[in-house]
Amino acid sequence: MREEPPPPRHDWTIEEALALYQEPLPLLLDRARAVHRAWHRPDEVQLCTLLSVKTGGCPEDCAYCPQSSKHHTDVGPERMLDVDEVVSRAREARAAGSSRFCMGAAWREVKDGPAFERVLAMVRGVKAQGLEACCTLGMLTDEQARALKAAGLDAYNHNLDTSREFYGEIITTRKFEDRLRTLESVRRAGIGVCCGGIIGMGESVRDRVRMLVTLARLDPHPESVPVNALVPVEGTPLGERPPVDPLELVRCIAAARVLLPRSRVRLSAGRAALSREAQALCLYAGANSIFYGERLLTTPNPDRDDDARLLKDLGLRPA
Repeated sequence: MREEPPPPRHDWTIEEALALYQEPLPLLLDRARAVHRAWHRPDEVQLCTLLSVKTGGCPEDCAYCPQSSKHHTDVGPERMLDVDEVVSRAREARAAGSSRFCMGAAWREVKDGPAFERVLAMVRGVKAQGLEACCTLGMLTDEQARALKAAGLDAYNHNLDTSREFYGEIITTRKFEDRLRTLESVRRAGIGVCCGGIIGMGESVRDRVRMLVTLARLDPHPESVPVNALVPVEGTPLGERPPVDPLELVRCIAAARVLLPRSRVRLSAGRAALSREAQALCLYAGANSIFYGERLLTTPNPDRDDDARLLKDLGLRPA
């Protein structure tokens, strides 16, 4: 009879988590894999599709983001997509194997009015296709979160990005506490929380650990935890950052798996720069969700056919 795993912890200290993160990589992988097998089907990977429904023109100054109006990039403001167009893309995503459809808008915060009403209609349309619906729209009020829940939203993405201590080096137009307040509104509305971060922005290892510990101290843990590697974009303040060492991404995913055993850990931005072998190691380390499709908002992602071949060669199947 299968033994029940110990319940998730919410009392990790920074020093405990740092010691875990810095274990020799083979030992960390062994530990992460054991946790993964205890909590998840080891042969399943959730496929998610991410679509930008309103691109560019964001008033935030996030140093990594080409959609910020503060940066000089090739991404300019575009019209918001029509509901029918989004539903058609959701239908295509489902036919290609995705089970979750995520919609992103380059907003600092949600504002009541026609644009938000259109998003609610998009959520209802995506749900009608038999998909999980997820949104990332910036900061929310309790009332807006309840409206999204009533429309059928399954998950809301609002990443911490980095540690509280490093946050001001990356974003000055909002505070770390604003992120946490939005997560509280999402949770109070009964919507699943999708929250992770980005590595490779100049943060220290301790900053990465602090971010993971912040997530691990949430009760309950986020249902989904995207782990992103910075994709440097010309014209942004981080456009000249060197690429993330793939083994650092593997290490971060493995630590996330141990600290957040019940969560789906999503191998997210930066995957297009990884070899098949590096992606396989990330999946072995505990990632059990990927974004599936050619683009992530405005950055490239591996081709669907390449992903299908990789999963087939690894003997993995869509969740």
